[in-house]
Amino acid sequence: MIPSYFIAHGSPLLAIEENNYTKFLMQLGQQASKPRAIVLFSAHWVSPLQQVSEVDEYSTIYDFGGFPDRLYQIEYPARGNQNVSEEIKALFIAEGISYQTETSRGLDHGAWVVLRMLYHNADIPVISMSVNPGLAPEEQYKIGKSLSELRKKDVMIIASGGSVHNLRALDWRDNREVTPWALQFDEWLETHLKTWDTDSLFQYEKLAPSAQLAVPPYGSEHFIPIFYAMGAADDEQTATLLHRSYRYGSLSHSIWQFG
Repeated sequence: MIPSYFIAHGSPLLAIEENNYTKFLMQLGQQASKPRAIVLFSAHWVSPLQQVSEVDEYSTIYDFGGFPDRLYQIEYPARGNQNVSEEIKALFIAEGISYQTETSRGLDHGAWVVLRMLYHNADIPVISMSVNPGLAPEEQYKIGKSLSELRKKDVMIIASGGSVHNLRALDWRDNREVTPWALQFDEWLETHLKTWDTDSLFQYEKLAPSAQLAVPPYGSEHFIPIFYAMGAADDEQTATLLHRSYRYGSLSHSIWQFG
């Protein structure tokens, strides 16, 4: 059974940089089982109703500004897969989860930056999925859980975001020191993920140290994808921290494997 993953997409610059994190992602793509399809929840696609893509070939969305020109030349022409989209919709119907089909949206950088490092050739079908920070964590987890059967069919579920993602708190000097509150939050998260303590995790806003800094209300869409990925492995309930590093003091590059 293929694990599900929560993967930090960091800054768009990762797409043209070479560092320890980009190297790790490329190695992960080489070592992980090659799936027949990828279902990807992106922090950069927010919708009040769950969206399921049904696209033949994706355009590449440059949902950022002020970066080097070469970043806007990158394309990731992944294709969709009608059969997997239909499987997802059937699973949602069975669990009473409302959804809409989206037939034209391309891949945002939360999706293609990660996918391009894992599978550079864009030769694996992708089903792009929205996230909803307005839902309770229990509901986000339920959406992921409803898709757990896909993992038995060689479908990889990825949630792209960031466990600590507060753009207003970044130190753009990019020093090598980790901001203490960011590490404190991530270590709390690690403890409760590894013990699958959903009772505490669903109340992270109240219980986690520095939660308001690590997951500011205006940026919670980057944190909550972790619940979709975690729910997809509810049948195994094992969590492994594969990588953790930081840029700009507090921007976390975490990769969690579930299952």
